[in-house]
Amino acid sequence: MTEQIRRYFGTDGIRGRVGDGSITPEFVLKLGWAIGHVFAKGHRSKVLIGKDTRISGYMFESALQAGLSAAGVDVYLLGPMPTPAVAYLTRTFHAQAGIVISASHNPYQDNGIKFFSGEGTKLPESIELEIEAIMDKPLVTVDSHLLGKAHRIDDAAGRYIEFCKSTVSSKLDFSNLKLVVDCAHGATYHIAPNVFRELGAEVVVMGAEPNGLNINKDCGSTEPRLLQAAVLENKADLGIALDGDGDRLIMVDHRGELVDGDELLFVIARAQQRAGNKHPVIVGTLMSNLGLEQALQSYDMALHRAKVGDRYVMEMLKETGATVGGEASGHIICLDKTTTGDGIVAALQVLAEMQETGITLHELRSAVTKFPQRLINVRVNKVVNLSDNDEVNAAIKAVEATLGNNGRVLLRASGTEPVIRVMVEGRDAALINKLAIELAEIIERLL
Repeated sequence: MTEQIRRYFGTDGIRGRVGDGSITPEFVLKLGWAIGHVFAKGHRSKVLIGKDTRISGYMFESALQAGLSAAGVDVYLLGPMPTPAVAYLTRTFHAQAGIVISASHNPYQDNGIKFFSGEGTKLPESIELEIEAIMDKPLVTVDSHLLGKAHRIDDAAGRYIEFCKSTVSSKLDFSNLKLVVDCAHGATYHIAPNVFRELGAEVVVMGAEPNGLNINKDCGSTEPRLLQAAVLENKADLGIALDGDGDRLIMVDHRGELVDGDELLFVIARAQQRAGNKHPVIVGTLMSNLGLEQALQSYDMALHRAKVGDRYVMEMLKETGATVGGEASGHIICLDKTTTGDGIVAALQVLAEMQETGITLHELRSAVTKFPQRLINVRVNKVVNLSDNDEVNAAIKAVEATLGNNGRVLLRASGTEPVIRVMVEGRDAALINKLAIELAEIIERLL
């Protein structure tokens, strides 16, 4: 069975605008019951629920809790908690599943539901399909003596803070570092500043006053301009930008320059190599910059490209036995430390490398010379199979011939809308822009 037949689940759970489609109290109530039905399996089970700070989280938390209770599953409420924290706590509490109510880097008008298995990993597709099948059945409440109970875990934040700190050597002292930390008014607002402070750093905090409506608004990993200014204003050593649910990381060096996920992936890969990890494979995606690939090659490491999406990065990490993977957006997985993308953990690995080498972030990332990329979306009338179109393939080969070994072309059909994404990458920005526009026009005319 393939992803295309899934009705509700995308590559990262279920997501949409609050009040539309699957993001309604009625649907989420039924979803909670279906999840409970799948995980109960005739014995007493427990499921953890965490959420980010958007206002609709209260509503969906109650709906999930009611559905799970109706299925006879005990619920453990974490309150506002980063997505990777829910993955970690699901493992340590030996729960059958963990649920996160979040739309990640999206604005507050959106929300979604993400799931983790008892091992703290994304649910297998087979389980998602089983949940979807049960959604078609009528909701039947268990007998009253079997109803699930609800509990609140009051020390969840402290447990996760200690875990984050444990991912770097206790011998490291961060007291010579001044950091600006932008929490995107999201789920890390009460966690990230404490992690870095407890490790000794001086911390200037931004984006830590959530009101339910300001999550990701003009802040965080998707809007780091204010962070860049704050790093310069405070003469900080670097800035850390997280997204609304804490699974993405973008950094800013002491010169106020952005350091994206590709560059951070390189820094962490080099840190692991220097520490003795001889595994030569790093996992990126089809969109990872060619500059990252060439920088890794210069240190005898190979970039393996997965499809876009952290689910596919994780799959390739397991296939190759690699321990580090991620995306340019800042979703970085350190599989030797945890089971999912974690912005705080990734930031700590970068800080540790700075402290152990005595080298600034600006210098550490300098080995990556990024290639200009141009991305154009071409709207089409229907879903098409690009590989079967001889004219499209001829056009691609013509662009590739022009670029030679100093560039690449990627055409990718969107899985969610009738759009062909055209990406051209190379050394010459003007040439890349010209070739991308020409290729997009050819595809638009042909399709």
